[in-house]
Amino acid sequence: MYRTHTCGDLRLADKTRTVTLAGWVQTIRKFGSITFVDLRDRYGITQLLFSENLNSNLEADPLGREFVIQATGNVYERSNKNPNLATGDIEIGITEFRILNRSMTPPFTIQDDTDGGDDIRMKYRYLDLRRHAVKKNLELRYAVNRSARNYLHQHDFIDIETPFLIKSTPEGARDFVVPSRMNPGQFYALPQSPQTFKQLLMVSGYDRYYQVVKCFRDEDLRADRQPEFTQLDCEMSFIEQEDILNMFEGLIKHIFKEVKGINYTDTVQRMTWEEAMWQYGNDKPDIRFNMRLCNLKKPGTVFVDRTDHYALINDAGFAVFDDAETVVAMAVPGCSEYTRKQTDELTEWVKRPQVGMKGLVYIKCNNDGTFKSSVDKFYPEVKLRAISAAAGAVPGDLVVILAGAEERTRKAISDLRMYMAERLGLRRPDEFKLLWVLDFPLFEYDEEGNRWVARHHPFTAPKPEHIEVMIGNDPVIRDSEKYLEHPYAGIKANAYDMVLNGNEVGGGSIRIHQKDLQEKMFAALGMDKEEQEHKFGFLLGAFEYGAPPHGGIAYGFDRLCAILGGSEIIRDFIAFPKNNSGRDVMLNAPSEIDGIQYEELQIKLDLKR
Repeated sequence: MYRTHTCGDLRLADKTRTVTLAGWVQTIRKFGSITFVDLRDRYGITQLLFSENLNSNLEADPLGREFVIQATGNVYERSNKNPNLATGDIEIGITEFRILNRSMTPPFTIQDDTDGGDDIRMKYRYLDLRRHAVKKNLELRYAVNRSARNYLHQHDFIDIETPFLIKSTPEGARDFVVPSRMNPGQFYALPQSPQTFKQLLMVSGYDRYYQVVKCFRDEDLRADRQPEFTQLDCEMSFIEQEDILNMFEGLIKHIFKEVKGINYTDTVQRMTWEEAMWQYGNDKPDIRFNMRLCNLKKPGTVFVDRTDHYALINDAGFAVFDDAETVVAMAVPGCSEYTRKQTDELTEWVKRPQVGMKGLVYIKCNNDGTFKSSVDKFYPEVKLRAISAAAGAVPGDLVVILAGAEERTRKAISDLRMYMAERLGLRRPDEFKLLWVLDFPLFEYDEEGNRWVARHHPFTAPKPEHIEVMIGNDPVIRDSEKYLEHPYAGIKANAYDMVLNGNEVGGGSIRIHQKDLQEKMFAALGMDKEEQEHKFGFLLGAFEYGAPPHGGIAYGFDRLCAILGGSEIIRDFIAFPKNNSGRDVMLNAPSEIDGIQYEELQIKLDLKR
């Protein structure tokens, strides 16, 4: 037996017991004729005391950091207790020990405040995983996984695995493809999601399915993306949208309670996609704080203008507003006392290439009731007061205004909203706020390709009231200038996203389950009958054998874990992640394969093309 206890087990109640521990040497501290060693394993840290009679052994054969040792001794009460350790009231007086394995000096210190940068820690990920901070993240991930499975089991869901080697089908991103040796010239694809399989399972009568599943997308990476990621994938039959929303609100609340000890009793707010874009500038707003947007100039045809504030800025001779497609204002709480230097900093921030604005207008709503603005010479105080009131400002607030092309301006002020919230400490990682965003557009129009594309995926059903619009109209656009006048432009998807703290953590829809409607959807996306049959004949065929109404949702499992762990970087919650170039620097993958493998696969590379 290598150990009787772990390094996190022992307490004062164990005093005088003889125990054996095994683990890794965290630190070594010599004090004259005695030596203290902190021994670490997955469960914690325990202090070992090597007295004078063992010091000669240590001098002859010194211990080093990350040595693996076994040590036996008696549990004593510590004279200088460590309140930061669960085992901080005791220490082990060592009577015998042995070195099980030696270690080279690690390339970085294996502790929470490590001196290792991202690159070196990724290269030696097996060492980084020993750190308590990383271990805590993986333990949280396991707790979320276990909690979700328990909830779904209690609600009669069944876990069914689906294949990884499948057919390449268009789902919005590039596929990773796998050549088939037994079928030369043909390729499998790794699934971007189990979408069609879970729909086939509904046709097969498995009315409540789930899977914690790996998905693969060959797309550009960022902090919240990996080429392979995990989904909590769920599907239900004989349901409507309300059934899905209620079931999966329950799932998240269950996870909150079991994993975080949070009894989430708030009603989960719901808003349409249009309301989210109108009020927050994006479709995954963080509603932990207010700072809603105010449109001062009527936007384009995408958004419905509910209040006409154009008179507040019209006819002032201010070309920046007059010539802009849209003008959007936002009240930032408690910032009226910003100095010229601070407002200049905000102006430079919005001018950055990744934001793309030419400048920023501000109005200071001073506590004494006066107003000061960067456009005083164009707008008298009475107008500044009215603009500020329209933006919802109160004394002490700073109103910021951006103007320009609609899409860019809305994205810019949405980014500015998040930036200001971060500066003001309004995005607390220990506060959680859920939101459903509903009624997305079913289609987007690709002007370059002069065709419709699915906003979500091609299996999403339209809202029930829009089914006849879709069935009864020709999907072909013959004049790209008129596409917004086409009946398809107003069709809403029977779709929903769950947003947590400004991050989309789950998305789904009621699916199309009728063959004629699915064919109409494919036709709208530019697929003729032959292409439909080639790519999705198996699904269309299944729909001819009694497909039930069904729908579901998929959670970005890595992202959900990261947010619950107080982060928005999913890489920290994955045991062996890729870097931002999609490389595993520990394995040095991807890499070249042997020439004989090319021959077996009958593949010839031409890297000059």
